[in-house]
Amino acid sequence: MHSRIRQIQQLGQAVWIDFISRELLRSGRLDQLIAEGVTGMTSNPTIFQKAIAGGREYDEDVRAAWRDSSGDPYTAYESVAVCDICDAADALRPVFDATQGRDGFVSMEVNPKLADDTAGTIAEARRLHGRVARPNLMIKVPATSAGLPAIATLIGEGIHVNVTLIFSLSMHEAVMRSYIDGLRRLQRSGKPVAGVASVASFFISRVDSLVDKLLEAYREDPRSAGLAGKAAVANARLAYARFREIFGGSEFADLRAAGARVQRPLWASTSTKNPAYSPTLYVDTLIGPHTVNTLPPATLEELRKPGVVAQTVEQNLDEARTVLARLQALGIDMTAVTDRLLAEGVKLFVDSFDELLADIERKGAALARA
Repeated sequence: MHSRIRQIQQLGQAVWIDFISRELLRSGRLDQLIAEGVTGMTSNPTIFQKAIAGGREYDEDVRAAWRDSSGDPYTAYESVAVCDICDAADALRPVFDATQGRDGFVSMEVNPKLADDTAGTIAEARRLHGRVARPNLMIKVPATSAGLPAIATLIGEGIHVNVTLIFSLSMHEAVMRSYIDGLRRLQRSGKPVAGVASVASFFISRVDSLVDKLLEAYREDPRSAGLAGKAAVANARLAYARFREIFGGSEFADLRAAGARVQRPLWASTSTKNPAYSPTLYVDTLIGPHTVNTLPPATLEELRKPGVVAQTVEQNLDEARTVLARLQALGIDMTAVTDRLLAEGVKLFVDSFDELLADIERKGAALARA
């Protein structure tokens, strides 16, 4: 009996882990997960903050990085983070090679404070790409209005991009078009388009968390019946339908013929926040070809348990449209919801990054005195 991870893989979806830590990398745990079918890794400022602040395993590296950086917390952080990213990329390199560069990626985010700075994002992405110097690195760029031209520029230079913090259908469409624009630039420069990869990280659980909270104001309204826990999957299924239209249609046909890869939807924020929902709700309902699901460790553990999987992401599309229409009729505007979630998502990463730099400054200074 194949594990659920392998079964999902056979249905065309890659399973990645949304976590990084020194313990995961050096205990053999990541190698075990790769052997079970995990084919990629994502990180973000919040994950690094928890990993570095959470224990003693980074102390020696923080001490050395703090000394080498002359007490600059950002430089010290980057030294420590790049070390982990390189180790993870090396562990996943056999997957990258076996899939001819289709999978086996590790993602590292640009400084979240650059979310509204196109030129700063491009410069930082180029620098990190050069510093990590691994062919299976993806640079994470947020899906903001400033991020869109950065995505096209970076793809046009052959840099793999993970576009993060996508919540709305309109932004997802803009991200796909930025990717296609980047591929055309790459093609015009005379470089092959077959070698560049990208994912569009579409966030799931946070949509339900906010919509369910807004629905509480309509509890007495019979029109709200059955809407709780439905918005996120409906939103994602409609995003996937648009992905199939764009990458299966005429505007991508010449690039497809030239060997270009589709920009896979990556389901992010897939841990279930509401204990009343199945812990694998946002896995079971979004399985389909040319997708990725990146899972935090607890959700990944749930997926390692026996269970049945099926291709589900294209099911009940009419129902998905109905869910969003019913929310709109009730007074819950999904554009306002997704705009708020993007602003909150950027702020969350900036706050985690500030906390991370403060932790490194505190730890580095204390270790230097020890």
